[in-house]
Amino acid sequence: MAGLRAMEPDLEFHGIGGPLMQAEGLQTLFPMEELSVIGLAEILPRLRSLLRRVSETADEIVATRPDALITIDIPEFSLRVAAKVKARARDLRTIHYVAPTVWAWRAGRARKMARSIDHVLALFPFEPPLMEAAGMTCDFVGHPVATEPVASAEEAQAFRSRHGIGADAPVLLVLPGSRRGEVARLSPIFGEALRPVLAAYPDLRVVLPTLAAVADDVAELTASWPVSPVILDPRERSAADAAVEKRAAFAAADLALAASGTVSLELAAAATPMVIAYDMSWLSKQVIRMMLRIDTVTLVNLVSDTHAVPEFLAENCRPGPISDALLQLLEDGAARQAQLDAADLAMDRLGRGGDAPGLRAAASVLRAI
Repeated sequence: MAGLRAMEPDLEFHGIGGPLMQAEGLQTLFPMEELSVIGLAEILPRLRSLLRRVSETADEIVATRPDALITIDIPEFSLRVAAKVKARARDLRTIHYVAPTVWAWRAGRARKMARSIDHVLALFPFEPPLMEAAGMTCDFVGHPVATEPVASAEEAQAFRSRHGIGADAPVLLVLPGSRRGEVARLSPIFGEALRPVLAAYPDLRVVLPTLAAVADDVAELTASWPVSPVILDPRERSAADAAVEKRAAFAAADLALAASGTVSLELAAAATPMVIAYDMSWLSKQVIRMMLRIDTVTLVNLVSDTHAVPEFLAENCRPGPISDALLQLLEDGAARQAQLDAADLAMDRLGRGGDAPGLRAAASVLRAI
């Protein structure tokens, strides 16, 4: 949105979005949090409400008649909206930001998506040929993580000082997810995984950046952990200050334990070695197990074509193996260096050093319409 406004200052934005999009001038139709669900078991109980929001959103778009419809991620919602809009306004250009992960599972999604999407903005360099083969145009626009600011060594040291962390004390970032279901499922496992690490490194400090939507859940679920984490609650400071504090925490950390997702790229950008772990509902596990086409889901591994980042998924998401992997990263210099090399390669492939992805995406949108 910022990139589009820089190129076309008179643009108006209508739709659905969170605080940052609202800061760019968007008046959201309803709170973005209503769409923050993931996994079959989590979506099904709210399906009726989500489908009602799909219809309401499509009606608003058709009534507004914009120059283009840009849908961003959340395919369960976004692509349903696009399909309803296309059925009633065939000439409206539809653009989807973030290609479906057909390289990971459900390859047929791209062909289905092409019925209602004209153009795709891809985050990964290997995605355009897959989208084009399905009948859509597609541009690789770079991943936002690759060009976001990274905290300096001075900012990392200042973070340690603010939180009373000694210069030699190891710091472990713990990131159990951004959604309530993820946090509730992973926090007990992550807490138990800390016990052997704390036994070996009693001066270890744990830092837990979180989001406003789950901050209260995080505080409650970590109360039984064997260590009291430094919880970075974004509600305690402005959005800009919260972002700076989070970047400083990433730079100050010696390693991280994180839920699977984009956060692995944020850690790679900060050169923070990591262990990835993730569990999900029984139903989601059965479906994904049948459809998964890749042998790693960690984005750093996928982009760098390595298996440098250890991951513990589904039945393997257990405290013991996670603890062992964390201890290895603290003690094995070769394992740490392998991760740093993979992270460096991933950032280069995702567009580090080039134009900001927002500008590249904006230029691609304007070309497409």
